[in-house]
Amino acid sequence: MMAYKNLRHFIEKLEQEGELLRISTYVDPKLEIAEITDRVSKMSGGGKALLFENTGYDFPVLINSMGSYKRMCMALGVQELDDVSKEIEALFKMLSRPKESILDKLAMLPKLGQFASWMPKVVSGKGACQEVVMTNPDLGKLPVLTCWPKDGGPFITLPVIHTKDPLTGSRNVGMYRMQVFEKDMTGMHWHKHKVSAKHFMEYKKLNKRMPVAVVLGGDPVYTYSATAPLPENVDEYMLAGFLRKKKVELVKCISQPEIEVPADADFVIEGYVDPGEELIWEGPFGDHTGYYSLADWYPRFHVTAITHRKDAVYPSTIVGIPPQEDAWIGKATERIFLAPIKMTLVPEIIDMEMPVEGVFHNLVISQIKKDYAGQAQKVMNAMWGAGQMMFNKILVVSDEGESITDYKKLAQYVFRNLNPATDIYLSQGPMDVLDHSCSKMGFGGKMCIDGTRKYEEETDNTYQEAPAPKMLDGAAIMQQFPEIRGINSSLLAIDIPCILVSVQKNRPFHVRELNEQLYTLPALAGIKMVLYVEHTVDVTDLASALWRFCNNMDPKRDSFVVRQPAENGRYIGAIGMDGTLKTRLLDNFERDWPNIIVADDATIRKVDTLWKDLQIGPFVASPSLKYKHQIYGEEAVVEQ
Repeated sequence: MMAYKNLRHFIEKLEQEGELLRISTYVDPKLEIAEITDRVSKMSGGGKALLFENTGYDFPVLINSMGSYKRMCMALGVQELDDVSKEIEALFKMLSRPKESILDKLAMLPKLGQFASWMPKVVSGKGACQEVVMTNPDLGKLPVLTCWPKDGGPFITLPVIHTKDPLTGSRNVGMYRMQVFEKDMTGMHWHKHKVSAKHFMEYKKLNKRMPVAVVLGGDPVYTYSATAPLPENVDEYMLAGFLRKKKVELVKCISQPEIEVPADADFVIEGYVDPGEELIWEGPFGDHTGYYSLADWYPRFHVTAITHRKDAVYPSTIVGIPPQEDAWIGKATERIFLAPIKMTLVPEIIDMEMPVEGVFHNLVISQIKKDYAGQAQKVMNAMWGAGQMMFNKILVVSDEGESITDYKKLAQYVFRNLNPATDIYLSQGPMDVLDHSCSKMGFGGKMCIDGTRKYEEETDNTYQEAPAPKMLDGAAIMQQFPEIRGINSSLLAIDIPCILVSVQKNRPFHVRELNEQLYTLPALAGIKMVLYVEHTVDVTDLASALWRFCNNMDPKRDSFVVRQPAENGRYIGAIGMDGTLKTRLLDNFERDWPNIIVADDATIRKVDTLWKDLQIGPFVASPSLKYKHQIYGEEAVVEQ
């Protein structure tokens, strides 16, 4: 693989591979581009990359460029995502191998030379990213998208943000959305857990302005590296150099010379954050969870210069109800970071999977080579203590007994090995700021489901197994409990003892009490798990119901273990989990609850009429239509 010279080079390659559609019809960056992209990215396999050439601005908009397995591999210059992991593993092994003889040591030299060739390097003079310097910096000249109807405004969604630690001078490159407020001022949405927020606190202590530079475009590897969960002291451009097998060349910014940026970027937005200045009310923003993340106070970023290439392309992405482009970026991280996790943290890990319905942090499945009792808990503790894994909500641990990518076989295996009363571990810890289900922002419950085969030491003999039914008379149960609006018992037929129930709550502790009542019915004996969702959710649509469930549950607060008495003083274990929306009235839940993200009717109609002219292919209806009746009121916040 040769590194991409710039973003246009990547666009050419996408086009050669039949992975890009050029759209020459005028499309408005306000809401319309997002609606078209939403339809395309939900096509099977992630659709095509889109280049909007007519936006009413001087710059075309590139979107969904990494939105498929193939395009993600192309962006990173590999045949398969696992190739990167294998290479990292080989490097680790070579570096840690005992070096006995002088020959062993000499054999290392070429590798070390290669290492050096990947290190970022500051070059003198101006870069291509500085071919044009805006005399009067104005963000209004860029085709910044407004993605969703209740967003606080237009947002820059693929900004590669450069900051430096004022004490050590070490660089951090991250990605945080930027809401445009004025022609030269945006918000800077960095969460308290992020490295750049730490840099911000250091500048605050020193009472100094913080220089910041934002890059758009260039080699797609830069964009990926900015999202990668690297340890704090590892330079993102070292990862980029390793991935593209060529060092990243950096140039000094023109108005913030302390910061260096890639010479081949498309745009550079330079500026500063003043830690002494009052914060700005930023958001809401339709986020990757599929829900709006609600407005909050964040720092202001003041623009001091904007430079760009002569032929600059504005790269963008949208996030919303999965699957979207970010699912593939997440898939790359899952594959690439398997090796470092294995080499440094969890030597027994064989594989890892983050199902798209779990939107990254919510649901992680790990497969281990199990050799002793309690090993799943050891892995749980290691994973929850590692970098961004600390945000994980539900961790499922399995062993070599079954592949973890075949979800049906995996679920059968995990449930066979599971006593819900003893093999589910509840904990608490830091959570993603975007998790709306926690009672307190950024702090909430976690759950580990140990689906490994059990050693004798791990089994509790006060429990016995009950055979699960193959079907359930849902109608009879719904007659007895009128608050139940739907039951999906289809998993029972394939030996997965779990049902989904949609319920309209009308009193405090409703789901907890309903769960107890349901488990007194003989029909439910042997069903190990009941997942509850709210009445507006279609339980027959399994993927969609699981996505809602994972987002809306705090495992510690919302899990109800059942011990049903059986004969000879023994018990049958089961669990119910409440994935309904939480309110002040019924759940004593004090935070605002966000709505799921849907496009507005006017935009849907507009894109419907435009569709033929876009020449994308057969008509595709808006994915928002199936969710329209599942929102409460029209705002970003649920009406209570």
